[in-house]
Order: sequence, then C-alpha cells, then structure tokens
Amino acid sequence: MSSLRAPGLGPIVGHTTDRTCRLWMQAPDADDSKRAAEEDRRTLGVLVVTARAGVPLPPALRPVYYFRLRREFDRTGTFNLGEEGGLGGLGEPYLLAPDTEYRVRLASLAVDDDFENDVAVASDVLAERLPNPRVWAGLVDELPADACEAVFQTHPPAGEVGDTLAFLLGSCRYPGLLWKVKESDGIFAPMAAELQATRYAARPRFVLMAGDQIYADTFNRHVPVGLADTHAEFHDRYQKAFGSPNMRRLLRQVPHYMILDDHEIEDNWSQDRLHKPGRKLLFNLAIGAYLSYQWSHSPRSFGRRLYYQFSCAGYPFFVLDTRTQRYLDGGADDLEHNHMLGRPALSDDETSQLEILCAWLRDQQKDRGDAPKFIVTSSVFVPNQVSSLRSAAARADSDSWPAFPASRRTLLRTIVEAGVQNVVFLAGDVHCATVAELKFRGPGCDALRAYSVVSSAFYWPFPFGDGDPADFVHDSTDARTPDTFAVTDGVTMDYRAWNFAQDDNFCRLTVDRAGHRLVVEVIGRDGKHITSRGPLRTPVDMTSSLDLAPW
Repeated sequence: MSSLRAPGLGPIVGHTTDRTCRLWMQAPDADDSKRAAEEDRRTLGVLVVTARAGVPLPPALRPVYYFRLRREFDRTGTFNLGEEGGLGGLGEPYLLAPDTEYRVRLASLAVDDDFENDVAVASDVLAERLPNPRVWAGLVDELPADACEAVFQTHPPAGEVGDTLAFLLGSCRYPGLLWKVKESDGIFAPMAAELQATRYAARPRFVLMAGDQIYADTFNRHVPVGLADTHAEFHDRYQKAFGSPNMRRLLRQVPHYMILDDHEIEDNWSQDRLHKPGRKLLFNLAIGAYLSYQWSHSPRSFGRRLYYQFSCAGYPFFVLDTRTQRYLDGGADDLEHNHMLGRPALSDDETSQLEILCAWLRDQQKDRGDAPKFIVTSSVFVPNQVSSLRSAAARADSDSWPAFPASRRTLLRTIVEAGVQNVVFLAGDVHCATVAELKFRGPGCDALRAYSVVSSAFYWPFPFGDGDPADFVHDSTDARTPDTFAVTDGVTMDYRAWNFAQDDNFCRLTVDRAGHRLVVEVIGRDGKHITSRGPLRTPVDMTSSLDLAPW
C-alpha cells in the first residue's frame, strides 16, 4: 500500500444536478524508476468531502469513497457524488442538497496487485483488499489544494424555473507553438474570474465548451508535422491542454459540459473517412481519448452515444454530436442524402439522433411551455459562409449545416409544426463570435423566436487566416447574399447576424425571465467586454439583448 498522491490531471467538475456531481481525475504518471513496479499495482481514486455550504467538515464527519482509475482509460475515472456509494457498492451515497456549495479533495492510491493486467477484477473483490476509506479522511489535507481540491455548487431544485440563469460558452483552443503555448492558456484566467465577479446578480452555473478543446492536427490533416496518430500523442494533447495552469484552475471550480468537434479527430472529419487507409485506427485512438478525457464526466443520457441532454434551473439543453454521425452520402450531386446527425432510422424500433432531438423539442415545449430551449451544435447553424452560396458544390464543401439541408429542414420543420418557442442554438468552430436572429415566414409561425449564438475562439492567433466577418452572411434577404431556406410548403427561414468579433473570446449568457430576454456578453482575454473590432478597432457595443417570447 502506498500513500496518497495528488491527481496527475484534474480534478474536473463535470455533470452536476440538484442532487449529484460527477467528478473526474487522472492518476499521476509513474516516473521511469517506478514504471515497472506500477505494472504490478492497481490505481484507485479517493474522494473526500471536506466542506458543505462554506462550513469545513472535521475529518471524523467527512464522507470518503474509493473509485476506479482504469489502465485502459489512461488511469482516469469518475465518481458521481450523491449517487454512488463507493467501490464495490460499499457505503451509502452522500446526499447532496440543491443549490449548495461543496468542496472535495481527490487523490490517487496505488495498491499491490497480484492479478494479471488483462484480468478484469470485480470492484467488490478489489474493495475487500482495501483499508477502511476513512483512514484517508484527514491525510488528504496534506496534499496541496491547488492540485487536488474541487469546488462546485449543485443546481437549483429540479422542476423549478429560475428567474435567471448565467453560464459561459466558448470553443476552439489552438495549442500554440514554442513560446506561444502559454498564450493559448490565457483566456481561462478571466473565465475563472467571472465565477467571482461581483458586478452581476447571477454567478455562472456552468461552462459549455462547444468543440476543439484539443487540436489533434496542429496545422492541417495533410501536413504530417504535428499530427496526433498514436495513443501517446492523443494522450499528450489532453495532458498539455487540460494541464495548463489557468485551464486546470477553471476546470476544478465550476461544472463543465464538453462536446467534440473535428479537431478532436482531424480537420473536417466525417464518418465516410473510416473507409480510407489508416483512418479507422485514427478514429479509434481519437475517440478512445475523447471518451476518457471529455465524455466520461458528461451526462450519460443515451447509453454510449456521445450526444446528451441536461437541464439547469429549469432550462433544458441538448448537446449534439455533429461529428461521429456525420455522413456525406450524397456528395456534391445530392446534398439531400447528406446527414449531420446520423442516417435516418429504417425501423420504428430504432431512432436516430435527429429523431431524438426533434422528439426532445416537442416534449420540452409541451412540458416547459415557452421557456428557452438550448441546442449546442459545434457546427454553426447560422450564419452561413458566403462561399457556400455560390453553388451546390460550394455548399457540399461547407463543414457546417449548409451541406446538410435535409437534417436542417427536419429540425426547422419540427420547430414550426410543433410551435417550439425560444430555441437558441449555441456553437463555436468558426473563430469568430456572432449572434443571429432566425425569422420564420409563413402561416402560423411569424411569432416564433429563435436565435444563434457563436463563441469562438478561446485562442486563435491568425485573424487573417479565417473567421473574417466578411466571410459570413449578415442578412439572408440581402440581394448580395441571398440565403433564404425553404422549411416546408409556404414556410421559409431567414436570418440576420451582427456583432462579429475575431478577438480571442468567450461569451457570458444570462437568461432574464422577468425581462424575457437573453443577454449575450462577449469577453476578451483581458477579462473585459470586447468594445471594438477589426484592424481599425472600430468602437462597437458587443453586448446583445435578445428578445424572447415571455414564459
């Protein structure tokens, strides 16, 4: 038996509800002198609750739990506090109260292991070999807080619709090169500061990271330099990204919800590439790393599927997987056979992601009325790029929704036919922040409100490379950039986009029920609101107040 060690990576505060919180960590790597010995040892996680509602708990009253850190998942693991009772089902779950702050400490423990590496040892068998977890209740205090302590606040009581809800949104953290590496970590310091900001009535409840949390292809998938294509290289990408000082500090202070985009695998990924030489292995390595480092602390809404749903303060969110079920079946000749959210189901016994999403929208409108409904899509829903308007071939080359008109039409048709009010799309990807209003025209749908909010990028040092506002449609009814979309017979969708910003940024979104609005603030790497844009730094108010239908 060894002593406790601080996590090698983490803790990460993951999916949180009014009664539970999923916490993640990775065991520290053994140094070369211990590596051989580590093969004969099994690594466990230890979680200790140290404070509740700001009141420290004495060691004698602290709940303590063991949990698994598995070799096959890079010695990572999660513990769902409030639901699980510890390793092997020993012990009782620690009951969490709604809207309450908790502090916990996580650590790793290596134990002697006489089992073969490829033997799956049951948790109850392993638990029999361990000392009472309470022996670690006080010893965990000897570890440095900045390496092992996490703090979180449970969500408000389920079923209640809050008067306000604030959260942070962002995407795309380019890793940087050489001395620029530290710059890629800069934005996460002001994000952490937002959690303590006193200028707001509402503290952010969680952070949404909408894709490209790592760049497996540092330059381009066609450039062999900087491509991750081994287990060790994907592992290294996450170590450097999640282990950078500011990001690590943020990850352990507030619940995080993440979803992948293409750079977690390779640029502009679609599932059609699985048939190309070497790409199945690449996909397996990339998704294996994603499951260990991002998906594992997310909600498990649909089994092993990567998309999921959650709610906070009575406001529902559906997080889409727009990568691993993306198929270019039609190509440039027949965009109607391209599928963004999986191929259509061929049997009533099966459901595609798109069908689940549409059913979710109908259910949310029925159960929650006109309360805002958020759809997280790493690929931007609107505005479209100007280049995608030129031809069918140009739309086919789009990495976003223009190349998937059937998927878009089905989704918009559901919103129109079911009267789903106050839908808000949240996205990243394009290295340019913006907001857009969708307008429906046709019988019975003129009153529908829908918006798109894009926050990107956390760090992208090449504003001249992409993300130029002139690359995006500003008004789909403008004769220079016509982009009206036919939803169904007699019903069309248009949009208007504004407040484009290429500066490194994240967005703070605040739902205001009394004012029936959504306030979107764009915040830069200096922690201040972005107030100018473009090479001439033209002054502009980048805060948007989006009018919603009352609820």
